[in-house]
Amino acid sequence: MKKIITALFAAAFVLPAVAEEKGFTSLFDGKTLKGWDGKKEFWSVQDGAIQGKTTKEIPTKGNTFIIWKGGTVTDFELKFEYRFLTKSGNSGCQYRSEDMGNNVVKGYQGDFEAGTRFSGINYGEKTGRGILADRGTKTTLGDGKAKKKVERFGDSAELQKKLNGQAEWNAMHITATGNHMIHRINGTVMSETIDEGKEAVSKGIVALQLHAGPPMTIQFRNIRVKHLK
Repeated sequence: MKKIITALFAAAFVLPAVAEEKGFTSLFDGKTLKGWDGKKEFWSVQDGAIQGKTTKEIPTKGNTFIIWKGGTVTDFELKFEYRFLTKSGNSGCQYRSEDMGNNVVKGYQGDFEAGTRFSGINYGEKTGRGILADRGTKTTLGDGKAKKKVERFGDSAELQKKLNGQAEWNAMHITATGNHMIHRINGTVMSETIDEGKEAVSKGIVALQLHAGPPMTIQFRNIRVKHLK
């Protein structure tokens, strides 16, 4: 009887986690880069994770991406974990984005870094619009770089404290419904974007970024998506 009670008690904590993942589809098998397209000199699978790495001997001249080739996303939830194995480096997850060729991508980006400034922001990669929503803000965009409204809901330095340390895993959660996008890290909302500009995009690809600059290594795992009706 004691064993049965213990098992039921444990199940009570497992079931909510299972329910939370209902409807999600894995984008990465944990073993190969099947379904992904990235330059072989930068991308591999290490420790059950997709790894992007640049070195002094093999740098990237511009930001380079590994692109998920399994389709596009419209309204969705995307979850994954990331960690930097170097003390410096910048990366991001592109969504509703456009493949520009040669593993260059344009569009919305959930940004994160090994530093303390940009993790959680929404950045317009290759769009000319720059930072779309800064950390701790709910930003309504107009055309181009115009911002119709910026509402601050949190302090950037305080939100930084929600991130784990170097070489530790962080959980990213991106939600996009209509023109409303929310970026969460470790369960905390980092930024919100409402895009009312003529450049707003409702559909596109998913990709992971390896940023140009000093040598860096980043890993991604448990990548999954839920397509919303």
